[in-house]
Amino acid sequence: MRFSITHQFKYSYDSPVRLSTQYLRLTPRDTVRQKVSGWQLDTPGAALRTTDGYGNVLHVLTIDNPVTEIAIEAAGSVETAPVLDEPSDFTGAPLPPLLFLRPTGLTRLDEARRALADKFCAATHAGLRELASAISQKYRGPGSAADAAHEFIGCCRHLGVPARYVSGYVYSRHDGENGVAMHAWAEAWVGDRWRSFDIAHDCAVGEAHIKLAVGADYLDACPVRGVRVGGGVETLVAQAHVEAAQQ
Repeated sequence: MRFSITHQFKYSYDSPVRLSTQYLRLTPRDTVRQKVSGWQLDTPGAALRTTDGYGNVLHVLTIDNPVTEIAIEAAGSVETAPVLDEPSDFTGAPLPPLLFLRPTGLTRLDEARRALADKFCAATHAGLRELASAISQKYRGPGSAADAAHEFIGCCRHLGVPARYVSGYVYSRHDGENGVAMHAWAEAWVGDRWRSFDIAHDCAVGEAHIKLAVGADYLDACPVRGVRVGGGVETLVAQAHVEAAQQ
């Protein structure tokens, strides 16, 4: 399937920001499952493009003149294939899966969550699917996709299975506006490959999912993260739209 994606951020401040640095992971990469074309990132000033430690495309935007508004837009097209899982990491020099066993502040488990994880067999793909379904049931209504992904990742690591966080987009035909906002899911290393788990939707990752970035948790893979000097109270308006393009 081919999708057209637009993702916009607008930061407003009640007093001038004297210095701002934004770390932008808003550019998807080609993978076995997706091919990117015509992708553009519009920022108020030149952004330095590089690659972070996880292989994600990273733009660093520094604004050193006073501003009261920062607007960022990413847009382009992505064509996806009906491949459910990546046969290998999408980076040129993949990190060892064992790196994704280390706990983080967002994936540490309490006693109740550890007890839940212990009920499932981590040695099989089917066992992890059952774990994902059990966690999905907890987040029907309250909670977010990021929360569900973090709990699944924490449970996998508790069971000795490397797991990582994925940020991206997902298309839903049932959405009233034919597009949705950001989404998050997880990948677990099973056998010789990363297996994908959309915990919030209790399904595998398929043609409707577009991957942006991966990391140990949300903080490594979030679309925008930054620091600033000045600015006072900040107001953020963000929206993402995913539309199925005509074939």
